[in-house]
Amino acid sequence: MANDVTLTIDGTQLTVPAGTLIVDAAREIGIDIPVFCYHPKMEPVGMCRMCLVEVGRPVIDRTSGQPVVDDAGNPSLQFGPKLETACTTPVSQGMVVIGMSDKVKGARNDVLEFLLTSHPLDCPICDKGGECPLQNLTMGFGKGTSRFDFDDKKHNDKHVPLGDLIYLDRERCIQCGRCVRFQKDIADDPVIGFYQRGRNMEIITNSEPGFDSIFSGNTSDICPVGALTTADFRFGARPWELKSATSICNHCPVGCNLTYNTRREAKSGGKIVIKRAMPRQNEAVNEIWLCDKGRFGYHFTESAERLLTPLIRQDGELVPSSWEDAIDLAAWKLRPHGLNFVALANGRLSNEDLYTLKELSDNLHGNACLYSSMAGGDLAAQVGFTSPDGLSKIGKGTTILVAAADLHEEAPIWWLQVKNAVKRGAKLIVLNARATRLDKFAAAIIRYRYGREADSILSLIKGAENAGESGRMIAEADDLLVIYGSDGLGLSGSKQVSSACAELLVKSGKLGRPGTGLLAVWQHANDQGAWDIGFRPVEDMGKVIAAADGIYIAGADPAGDNPVYAAALKAARFIIVQEQFLTATAELADIVFPVQTIIERDGTYTNGMRRVQRFMPVLEKPSGPRPDYLVTAQVRQRVVHSNLESVSASQGFMIMAAHLKDYQGLTYAKLMETIPQHPIMGRSDLYYGGTAYDNRQGLGVQLSNAAARHEQLRLVEADTMENELPDLEHMEELLAVPVRVLYDSGTITKSSRLLEKRIHTPFICLHPKTAEQKEMASGDRVMIQVNKTDYLVTVKLDDSVPTLHVLVPNSLGIPMEKPILVKVHR
Repeated sequence: MANDVTLTIDGTQLTVPAGTLIVDAAREIGIDIPVFCYHPKMEPVGMCRMCLVEVGRPVIDRTSGQPVVDDAGNPSLQFGPKLETACTTPVSQGMVVIGMSDKVKGARNDVLEFLLTSHPLDCPICDKGGECPLQNLTMGFGKGTSRFDFDDKKHNDKHVPLGDLIYLDRERCIQCGRCVRFQKDIADDPVIGFYQRGRNMEIITNSEPGFDSIFSGNTSDICPVGALTTADFRFGARPWELKSATSICNHCPVGCNLTYNTRREAKSGGKIVIKRAMPRQNEAVNEIWLCDKGRFGYHFTESAERLLTPLIRQDGELVPSSWEDAIDLAAWKLRPHGLNFVALANGRLSNEDLYTLKELSDNLHGNACLYSSMAGGDLAAQVGFTSPDGLSKIGKGTTILVAAADLHEEAPIWWLQVKNAVKRGAKLIVLNARATRLDKFAAAIIRYRYGREADSILSLIKGAENAGESGRMIAEADDLLVIYGSDGLGLSGSKQVSSACAELLVKSGKLGRPGTGLLAVWQHANDQGAWDIGFRPVEDMGKVIAAADGIYIAGADPAGDNPVYAAALKAARFIIVQEQFLTATAELADIVFPVQTIIERDGTYTNGMRRVQRFMPVLEKPSGPRPDYLVTAQVRQRVVHSNLESVSASQGFMIMAAHLKDYQGLTYAKLMETIPQHPIMGRSDLYYGGTAYDNRQGLGVQLSNAAARHEQLRLVEADTMENELPDLEHMEELLAVPVRVLYDSGTITKSSRLLEKRIHTPFICLHPKTAEQKEMASGDRVMIQVNKTDYLVTVKLDDSVPTLHVLVPNSLGIPMEKPILVKVHR
């Protein structure tokens, strides 16, 4: 190709795209040039000098502009007098690179000798031992002796808590700058940095609380020494003692690929336990990054409060029961003809769980309800974003619209990727009623009044009177990605917003391109899978619950989330619950089935981009709990005499795939297929990309959409009728709007011994003028009245909040599913 160049590295000729760095070109042919400061996901800085190589370039005749050749017709080469850094030098045509000459080896030896002058010799007790780039490169290139006097060794603090999740050993730090650059350039959280100079240089945190970032754990992955360690793994195990198991994060719709490291240990009674969670490379999903919630949010599996045996209600009390008795009782209660049956499922369930529950609901002519206040899953199946590369390759030529979403709190990895897409040349439009952390990267920011979200989106359609600069960016783009969330919305508002987004995509004329489509920021990991299977949210959940003769709840805790739902459940004739913990809903149930966690079983999720991914068992299956799909299948077998009682997860998936058009042809084996990914990662060298795992267990399968298949679309135009908004100027109440925060007060997050400290106490956000009007100040403890119930909250001030509005995080114990009028008082 015209933009390719051919060069030679250590005698091997190769062709790579122009602009490729020498160190990356070498990786393409299996040649490892050692590095410390360089990382393929960050801009090169050439700080450590470990990657020095000899570089020769063809001699160019100044008159003709052509390479000078010798008598044999070979190009004459001119090598520079000094070595060059392979991490900052791009390849050029005819270049010759020598990476293993005596001169190069001597330079690497010298670099290591300098690095080791004050580095502690504590490899036997270092957490990085066994996966340490410095250790490996010292063995490969070091002399084994030093010319420096041992008495000149500098001693530093060894156990410095930068924050509650990351510890720093200052003696081990080699000042490569990877952690500082990651936090500044990738995470946009410059909360750590270098302090002082020379041998006194050290890493410090400059935030309060310390290392205040939701991406802090990634710094331990890319640290090339044992300077940064995580609180869960520090002094916990040695890398060579660990086994690895593949899984998927189920905290948000991104579906990050994980590898859990496990070990059998005496202090846990001989059980296999998780020692740490590590990223697994999937460039189309999470690349090699994790947010801290996904990294540290697995401790719920260790909770002593896990349900281990079925419970049935006798004489008003829940008492232990055998599985056979509990299943028989459930089947007997569900058999009556004409039963008003409701299946209520949470999006944390796997596809196999959801499909089996939907089958039971269909057999009973019931209502399959999704426990969610977001709409649009049917639209995503028709016009969804289907790029095989995910968000990681988006750049110039693409316009991204983010509407009614706070990605930093709702889907952190998508926030990283959207921000980085802007760096690559994409144009970003942020449409929200309040400020979010994406605003600083936006080419255009559109503010609307809560309740006018759909109107604002439709105004961007080509030819609309108010399209303006944003409309021009959409019209001129090659691809249009529309991301929408639930910020400040209820279910009815979400229906309007999702329909408006789909209408914008259709009228943009760009549908059918893989880089164009709709992306929903779902409230749970597998909400999209639930929509694909046939579950739907309902507008008045309390009324639906109260009218049910029998209700089957899987993975949801409506009673714990909302007192209105708790009262409605008490009106239901019969309640069956599948749960991991004895939640408030489980306490109201007539039958409680204990179920396994994602860590203890296999299954699949469909992430927000409709990529189907498989997870596998990590820990031994505990005695007692069973997978959700198996429990439901066994109940169904006794109700309708089906043959699914002994179904496995793989069999359940095959049955589902045979019946769902978009999933046809998928198998577990197909989900486990992989292709080469770039940059090339792996644990064979460790120093190049860090300790993230390469992906040998499956990249998943990206589903297509109806538009790409040129099928007839079934879209409903957004309701553009003016919603009646309250006249807040003349009311005592404020308009409360629901928002989401990353660290929620759900059972799984609260069960993490590390994340528990990061869960906010309930709070509300007010504009300073609104607070002044209410005679309130930042930090005040006040009451907010929701559905005639008072909740104690802390006041926070934010001048981006519209006046006479109050932002209420609905995941901190305050039931808030849609905008409502509330009273805020002392």
